[in-house]
Amino acid sequence: MNTGAFTISIDFELYWGVRDKRSLDAYRERLDGARQAIPRMLGLFEQHRIHVTWATVGFLFCHDRDEALSAAPSARPGYDNRALCPYRYLEQSTDIAERYHFAPALIDLITATPHQEIATHTYSHYYCREAGQTAATFSADLAAALRMAATRGLTLRSLVFPRNQWHPDYLAILAEHGITAYRGNEHGWLYAATDNVGQNTVRRMGRLLDSYINLSGHHTYTLESRAGASPFNFPASRFLRPHDRRLAWLDGLRLRRIRRAMRHAARHHEIFHLWWHPHNFGVDTDRNMRFLEQVIEEFERLRRDDGMRSLGMAELADELAAR
Repeated sequence: MNTGAFTISIDFELYWGVRDKRSLDAYRERLDGARQAIPRMLGLFEQHRIHVTWATVGFLFCHDRDEALSAAPSARPGYDNRALCPYRYLEQSTDIAERYHFAPALIDLITATPHQEIATHTYSHYYCREAGQTAATFSADLAAALRMAATRGLTLRSLVFPRNQWHPDYLAILAEHGITAYRGNEHGWLYAATDNVGQNTVRRMGRLLDSYINLSGHHTYTLESRAGASPFNFPASRFLRPHDRRLAWLDGLRLRRIRRAMRHAARHHEIFHLWWHPHNFGVDTDRNMRFLEQVIEEFERLRRDDGMRSLGMAELADELAAR
């Protein structure tokens, strides 16, 4: 590319993203807050003409439990850890509150906002690195996600692997289903794709420190370096870590870490790929929105001075395919 690119992908999952780790009561405030934060994000994106890829769990397209189960594939993952299975949860839970599990109105709001791409986060928030699942059940899950989106007139072209458990053996399956772009992980041991057990305390602490201090580099890259067979890998550069009251005094370092990587990408004609979840903004929403505004203000400066562009994941794939 003759300019740098600023890419945002958002993992839109509501309770499905944390169901096996947090009780609904413990996470309810964040999920309620996410519903308030999403329209504010969209307003900011529209104001600044920011192109965003929303990787959306297929369940969220549904209106209720019955629709989610009727659209589910017959071949389902047989995770060794049965707590990971969302279908047991759907079938056995006495209270599947629509507000925390389904979001067709929010998807409509996203699609009505200019420059927003609906992508897939698989149908069931599928874990590609966990024991017991197979390539066949992953393919069935992805097909269900694409069918559900098609009922709303949407063709999905980009994918984000839940919990960043991307798997090289599954890339051919993405291609079979028409997926042209996916978000891989940052380079290095800290960010390696593993099952849940592999995400140990050392890795988590290292990633936390890396959010404030440059331990691992900028993780930016040229478009040309992504060339090869589709689907194209557009790895993450940085997770937009949410405001933490205990670490608020370090927010200047957190912002500087992102700004420096963005400037490096703009001046070297590289891609900077930022990502987060809506529920990360579910508490301290005003502070998180102000931080995001500062990031976008930096992008506006780089767009003006260096010609940096805002591009979603499918748009990056189109640019690469055109070359």
